[in-house]
Amino acid sequence: MIDETDRKILTYLQQNARIPSSTIARKIGMATSAVGERMRKLEERGIVRGYEARIDADGIDLALTAYIYVRTNEPVGSDETAEELVRIPQVQEVHNIAGEDCYLIKVRVKDTPALSHLLRDPIGRIKTIVSTRTTIVMETYKETAKLPLDHLKNQSKGKK
Repeated sequence: MIDETDRKILTYLQQNARIPSSTIARKIGMATSAVGERMRKLEERGIVRGYEARIDADGIDLALTAYIYVRTNEPVGSDETAEELVRIPQVQEVHNIAGEDCYLIKVRVKDTPALSHLLRDPIGRIKTIVSTRTTIVMETYKETAKLPLDHLKNQSKGKK
C-alpha cells in the first residue's frame, strides 16, 4: 500500500530522479534518513524500478517515431515473438494487445529508410510474424513516462 508520504516521494522522484533525499525530506518535513529508507523500500518492492536519463531523440538523430501493429501465428500464450522484439535496440515498447493484432510496438529510427530496413530486418526475419501495419508519428504533443499519482491521495485517506 502506498501512503501519502510515499506518494509525495514518488511525485518528486518523477519530476527529477536525481533529486537528493535530503531535498525531498526538507520539502515534506521528514528526516533525510527516513526518506532514504522509504525510497529503499519503494525500490525493494519494485514500485521504483530504476532511474534513467531521458534523452531527446531528435538530439541524437532518431527523429522518426513509429508504432507498428504486429500479427503473429504463434500459439496463444506463447511469448516467443515478444522475446525477440524486446531484443531489437530500436524497439522502445512492446505491448501484447487484444484485437486482430497480437502486439503493438513503438520504435525510434533516424528516417524512413531506417524504418524500412527495420521492418525488413530484424523485424521481418522473425519467423512467427505474419504481418505488420505501421503508423508514423508526424508530431508529438506529449510523451512521458510519468504516472498519475493523484488517485493515491484517496487511497491513503481511507486507510486510517
